[in-house]
Amino acid sequence: MNDFSIRRFVAIAKKEFIQIKRDKASFVIAFVAPFIMLMLFGYAVKMDVENVSIGILDMAKTQESRELIRKLQNTRYFKPTFFAQNQVEIESSLDSGKIKAALIIPSDFTKLLKQNKSPEVLFIVDGTDPTIAKTVFSSGILTMQNFAQKNYFVKPIVDVRTRVKYNPSMKSELFTIPGLMGLIMQNITIILTAFAIVREREKGTMEQLIVTPIKSIELILGKLVPYTFLGLGDFLVALLFGILWFKVPVRGNILLLFILGMEFVICALMIGMLISSVSKTQLQAMQLALLFLLPSVLLSGFMFPREAMPAVIRFVGNFVPLTYFLIILRGIILKGVGIEYLWDEVLVLIFLGLVLLFISIKRFSKRLD
Repeated sequence: MNDFSIRRFVAIAKKEFIQIKRDKASFVIAFVAPFIMLMLFGYAVKMDVENVSIGILDMAKTQESRELIRKLQNTRYFKPTFFAQNQVEIESSLDSGKIKAALIIPSDFTKLLKQNKSPEVLFIVDGTDPTIAKTVFSSGILTMQNFAQKNYFVKPIVDVRTRVKYNPSMKSELFTIPGLMGLIMQNITIILTAFAIVREREKGTMEQLIVTPIKSIELILGKLVPYTFLGLGDFLVALLFGILWFKVPVRGNILLLFILGMEFVICALMIGMLISSVSKTQLQAMQLALLFLLPSVLLSGFMFPREAMPAVIRFVGNFVPLTYFLIILRGIILKGVGIEYLWDEVLVLIFLGLVLLFISIKRFSKRLD
């Protein structure tokens, strides 16, 4: 301790401050990241479920049936977004995810109310997300029962027949395990490829690439190939473990799931490649990867329902590929739907992958900075 020098201590501290100042990327991340994280997490982390899209099949088309619909809308839990002409349209909209719940009002609804009898209505809930399903289930039943009691003094109350689709027991693991498959694929592939190009710079092997006639697209695509196989291997392991250990049933086409999984892996790899192409050090690559991965967990709907998020936050989440792959995963695994219900998500993933590939090629340059 007697050899401790204040002068040397100050010199080292001064040198570190200078290095931090020169490393502008890390400096910006250190101060911008907390602000971004707080803003995103503050609005995205909400367990309150509001404005759940509900489909309506009103076969009565009377003032009383419209009043019941208004009562549901006034609870702020429901947002009637689809008025069907028949039950087939209701079932199709539930399969596609267009609506999260459905109310079917019979043609004799008003007649039975006026006769002081109990009209029977059918209330269907999409059970894939238990957080949404439980709130929708309880608030929907309560609203419809109170409607008859307060307006018509019906005893017994309205006979609400309920049906929970896709996950009747509303088990949380049936919702989280498919989501974890997508999250694991995303995180591993992005982190691995985030170091792909920047590693060349740090090891000095970039000099060897500079003198070769190799083009940017050849280098990027060549580096993607082994990581594509790694990502697909991770997907298969997660899928098998989910089926065998957690007993998650795959109700849809496994081959289709694998093909679309390959599409998502390539899209996630392009994110990692873009991070690698703009980073100068592996530390910067890791920081940028985390800056993307942490918000994607929330904005994609993996943990918290996107229906509860403000419109601006949902809009930001539209640029996260995991958002669309979670819909694909849960659609095929839990709902058993086919490609006809998933075209929107598939096309968006293709578009995002091509855009990321284009930006990565433009950003990459065979030179040492």
